[in-house]
Amino acid sequence: MGPQPDIPLQDLPASNPGQSPSRAENDSRSTEYVEVAAPPTSTPPADSSKAAYLVLAGCVLIQAPIWGYSLAFGIFQEYYTTRGAAVLSGGSSPGTIASIGTSQTGVLYLMMPVTFTLFTKYPRLRRWCGPLGLLLTTGCLTASSFATTAGQLIATQGVLHAIGCGLLFTRSSLCMDEWFSERKGLAYGAMWSGKSGVGAGMPFLTSALLNKYGASSTLRIYAVASTFLVIPPLFLMRERPAPGARSSATSTSEEEDARGGHVSFAFARHPTFWILQCGNVLQSLGYLMPSTYMASYANALGFPSITGPIFLALISLASVPGSLLIGLLNDTGLAATTVILISSLGSALPVFLLWGLGGHQVAVLVIFTLLYGFFAGGFSSTWSGILHEMKRRDSAMDTGLIFGMLLGGRGLGFVLSGPVGGALLETNRFKAEDFTGYATQYGPMIVYTGLTATLGAWGWFWTMGKRAMRAL
Repeated sequence: MGPQPDIPLQDLPASNPGQSPSRAENDSRSTEYVEVAAPPTSTPPADSSKAAYLVLAGCVLIQAPIWGYSLAFGIFQEYYTTRGAAVLSGGSSPGTIASIGTSQTGVLYLMMPVTFTLFTKYPRLRRWCGPLGLLLTTGCLTASSFATTAGQLIATQGVLHAIGCGLLFTRSSLCMDEWFSERKGLAYGAMWSGKSGVGAGMPFLTSALLNKYGASSTLRIYAVASTFLVIPPLFLMRERPAPGARSSATSTSEEEDARGGHVSFAFARHPTFWILQCGNVLQSLGYLMPSTYMASYANALGFPSITGPIFLALISLASVPGSLLIGLLNDTGLAATTVILISSLGSALPVFLLWGLGGHQVAVLVIFTLLYGFFAGGFSSTWSGILHEMKRRDSAMDTGLIFGMLLGGRGLGFVLSGPVGGALLETNRFKAEDFTGYATQYGPMIVYTGLTATLGAWGWFWTMGKRAMRAL
């Protein structure tokens, strides 16, 4: 056949209504119908959607089983210390007993760089954090109720229970970080406030349970309560789908991994991160001293037994507004180093002036616990400012991963603070006849706590030092 003549598009005859459509037309219409019937799923907006605040609610609620034991450990420590060999075979030194609590908190924080990196790269693994975390927390609390030595308590409570809590915390924190971008200060402040709110009631509850049932039964009650406190928040938390992605009910493991994929450590090349991390570690070296030893301190001064739980509760209670307000300061655009300075000096001054100079008066110690809880308890909320600062320097940085590294730095300080606290109690007392706080066995600890709180603002001091050097 010879070549067919070209027919201009506009000269093609239009189909009559009575004629059957051609196959090409049917295909075209079919294709158009599919495109209209299956539009891409819209992603709920960050910071303002209902889904975001449901995730935040779950993240706040799950803080109770994650931190409940560690926030009340000061009561356990006083119980183990005063009863000695009656509850622990052969007895244990105050430093060894203190290591149970500091190890639990330290390991929980210290594992965060590993878990945050792993679950950022492989998001599909996050679904296992809830069941595995629940199994570890409840199982280890139950196992520790049969422990008879401090070493067994360190293994079950200080290590394994901490790993379970860390898995729960990693899942909830990564979900929250995905749903909040511009209002991270509010989100992180609310999360840490939830943690502090738990600490306000746990000392009284723990003290009552220990006095009535003993340590073994109290730990079993903790295990049962953890089960009922973990499950509901897990149903509220879900990852935020990527824009244009399918709903979470139909997404595949490959799509979830694609949402994670490459893990960038670009933040490690910025000196700003390491300077701020240094202050974070220094502050952590002394942060736990008041909450860990305040009950023992009150007992040593002959205060009523209820005084210790009251002090611990006041520290946690004051941390609730402190965490929220300091977090909100980061959303106002205030420099991260300035917010950290406010938290650091606000906690250091009460240590030196109130605990050190008036540590023998209950009224003064009440004011101290409130001020220390407000400013020191809000220190973790300053991290949202660090995340904003690093994101401003490089928009491609993964803030969830940076948050995990900050948690790791805090854990390093907590682990080291356990043996340091025991060593400080064994040093010679300061010679001071008028300054009763400094004259007690806890005098060196008071000085140490105040210094580490001040050095939490290392980033601000570094910045001011550089400016001073340039001016010379």
